[in-house]
Amino acid sequence: MIRNLAVLGSTGSIGRQTLEVVRAFPDRFRIIGLAAGKNLELLSYQVKEFKPRSVYFQDREAPAKPDNECEFMTPEEIARHPEVDAVVIAISGTSGLLPTLAAVKSGKKVALANKESLVMAGEIIIKEAKLNKAEILPVDSEHSAIWQCLNGEEQKPAQLVLTASGGPFRRLPAAKLNRVTPQQALKHPSWQMGQKVTIDSATLMNKGLEVIEAHWLFDFPFESIRVLIHPESIIHSLVEFADGSVKAQLSYPDMRLPIQYALSYPERWLNPKLPRVNWDSLSSLTFEQPDRNRFPCLKIAVEAGRKGGTYPAVLCGADEVAVELFLSGRIKFTDIARLVTGALEQHQSVAHPTLEEILDADTWAREKVSQIATGDNLC
Repeated sequence: MIRNLAVLGSTGSIGRQTLEVVRAFPDRFRIIGLAAGKNLELLSYQVKEFKPRSVYFQDREAPAKPDNECEFMTPEEIARHPEVDAVVIAISGTSGLLPTLAAVKSGKKVALANKESLVMAGEIIIKEAKLNKAEILPVDSEHSAIWQCLNGEEQKPAQLVLTASGGPFRRLPAAKLNRVTPQQALKHPSWQMGQKVTIDSATLMNKGLEVIEAHWLFDFPFESIRVLIHPESIIHSLVEFADGSVKAQLSYPDMRLPIQYALSYPERWLNPKLPRVNWDSLSSLTFEQPDRNRFPCLKIAVEAGRKGGTYPAVLCGADEVAVELFLSGRIKFTDIARLVTGALEQHQSVAHPTLEEILDADTWAREKVSQIATGDNLC
């Protein structure tokens, strides 16, 4: 059976790797829609290759197919397209929220790589997914690992353990963190990812967002979700059960594997292009506790998730602006945590917010971070 896909964020890291999986199985997939942000040149090549029926490009007209004109649609319209079976949400940041919501309201299979959607509006999205019988299939390697470990289990586990590489500054003395450059922070030791996610991995904000995401995906309490540093990035997560037994999912750190599993589920397909773990050269698998004092973003994110309401929306909006400021060289690496904390401390949260209240909180957080940074002469 051919699976009709929409890939939202097709020119980003996850989107490109999704299309690599599609290329490996040309008889199994048909691309119905593509959506991209600023990389018109790459999108044009993708349109010529995959000939989608609908295309979105930020603030621009859609590029044409060789034999016909693509229909220009918004990401939400593409996500709702009646011919689409599954939607890959590879859009980074808060821009992924509305397309994710549109997909679950339409009862689609949603291969979700966007963390912010569930972090900001997990209560709304999970409710709509259940109401419309939509499937949310996790693409993040950590959540995919937990999902795979839970397959076939009838009892709820005792504990979820998310692993993290620790980023490029795991051993860097704390006193040197304020001198970290964007170029250094973008050199992740294990994964090839987009800039925003890579910086979030360096601050461990990414892992805090993943804790919140796991809370919603697996209906699990925060106090039973742990984070462990695992520098080799071979074990992607672990699940501990009531009897003390622990399951782990292991694989070479390549995002194409969890992407492919989300698209092929419940089957597993042979893909010779995916690298395998070399057990002859792998001498050890090590673990350590995260240093929450040196990397406060992990603690900040988990606490925002525990508080709930509109705090997670403020967390996402504030972090997105802070990361942009750091990448542009206008603030220090250590200022990211300080600016996010400042926004959260000044926020008046709304419990069980509506979508409009979540979007308002996101807008408020972005403006607040800019105000704090300007007032402190950081930018």
